[in-house]
Amino acid sequence: MPHDSTTPKTLTATRDARALHPRTRMVHGGTLRSAFGETSEAMFVTSGYVYASAEEAEARFKGEADGFIYSRFSNPTVAMFEQRLAQIEGAEACTATASGMSAVTAALMCQLSAGDHIVAARALFGSCLYVCETLLPRMGVACTLVDGRDTQAWARAVRPETKVFFLETPSNPGLEIVDLKAVCDIAHAAGARVVVDNVFATPVLQRPMEQGADVVVYSATKHIDGQGRCLGGAVLSSEAFRKDYLETFCRHTGPAMSPFNAWVLLKGLETLSLRVEAQCAAASRIADALAAHSNVARVLYPGRADHPQHDLASRQMAAGGTLVTFDVRGGKREAFAALNRLGIVSISNNLGDAKSLITHPATTTHQRLTPEARAELGITDATLRLSVGLEDAGDLIADLTAALEG
Repeated sequence: MPHDSTTPKTLTATRDARALHPRTRMVHGGTLRSAFGETSEAMFVTSGYVYASAEEAEARFKGEADGFIYSRFSNPTVAMFEQRLAQIEGAEACTATASGMSAVTAALMCQLSAGDHIVAARALFGSCLYVCETLLPRMGVACTLVDGRDTQAWARAVRPETKVFFLETPSNPGLEIVDLKAVCDIAHAAGARVVVDNVFATPVLQRPMEQGADVVVYSATKHIDGQGRCLGGAVLSSEAFRKDYLETFCRHTGPAMSPFNAWVLLKGLETLSLRVEAQCAAASRIADALAAHSNVARVLYPGRADHPQHDLASRQMAAGGTLVTFDVRGGKREAFAALNRLGIVSISNNLGDAKSLITHPATTTHQRLTPEARAELGITDATLRLSVGLEDAGDLIADLTAALEG
C-alpha cells in the first residue's frame, strides 16, 4: 500500500498482524496517521495528488516510488480499508470497489477472455446470475451452471477451456452450502481458479482461502457496513492476481470506491465481529421459534441440525449465520399478509444490517428468473428471507409470531 515514510507507525505496522486476533485487526489493521496524529482514521477527500517535483511524478507513474497518483487508482482512506480487510481475511491483497456487484464483475472479467469457460453454482444472487448467464456469454465466455451441492457436478462440467469456478456459500436465499475444499481441489486439478462470494458468511464465520479459494469477493454494503449507510465491494486475492489481472482492469474501467464510503466501511469493520456474533445468536433462536410455528412450512438455517448440509456447514463455518429462510404455509397471498403485519422487522431487500430486514425473493431479488429456475433453487411464492439484526431476539420472535398469526 502506498504511504509516506514519515507517517507515524501504528500497532499493525510495528507488530506482525498475523500474530494478532482478528478482532484486534478489525480495529487497528491498516491504520495510517497523518502528522496530526488523529485517533479516528482521516478521510482524504481528494481526486488528485501533488508531487514535489517532476522527477517524483515520473517515478510514481513508473512504479519506482511509493505514493498516490489518482483516486481512481488508489486513495489513502481506501487503502486503509483495503489493508484492514486483507488482514482480517488473511489475504495478500485487497482491491476495494464501488459495490458488491462491481467486485464480482471485476473479479471474473479481469481474468476471462473470449473462448474461455466458467462453471458456476446455479444458486446465485440474481445479479450474479445475470453476469454469468448473460453478460459473460456476450463477451464470448461460455458458462455452465451446476448444483453447487453436488461435488461431482463440478467435475463433470470441466472443459479444457475452463478457467474459473464461481460460487457463493451459503447461497442466496436458499442457504445451500458448497464443499469449498472439495470444489477447490477439482478446480485446481483442472487448472482453474475459484472465486467465492462470501457475503453471507463474512470473514468472521468463514475464510474461503483457508479452504483453497483463490479469490474472495464481498458486498461490503452488507455486514461490513452493517448499518445501511453506503455501497461498497472488495476483491481479496494474492498479490500476483491483483497485479497481473485485477489492477489494470480496475484502473481502466473505474469501479473505484469513494473515500467517504471507505471511511464508513472502516468504522464498520471495527464492530463487525461483535455484530455478526450477536446476530448469529439471535438468528439461531429465531430459526428454532419459526420451526415450531404451525404457520411455517419449512425453515432453512445452517446452524440447525435439520438443515440438509448441517454437518458441512459446521465444518466450514464458525456459526450458522445471520440469515434465516422460511416458507409460510400457503403462497404469495399469505406471505405478503405476514410481511405487511410486521412491526419491527422492515421489508427490504438489503441484508446484514443492524436492523432486521425481510424480503420475498420471488418478487424481488430473484424476480427476473423463470418460475422453473426459481423452483430449482427452492424459491417458492411462500419463501421469505430474513436478515436478523441487533434487536432483542425475544422482540423479534414476538413480531414474527404476531405477523404469522394475523
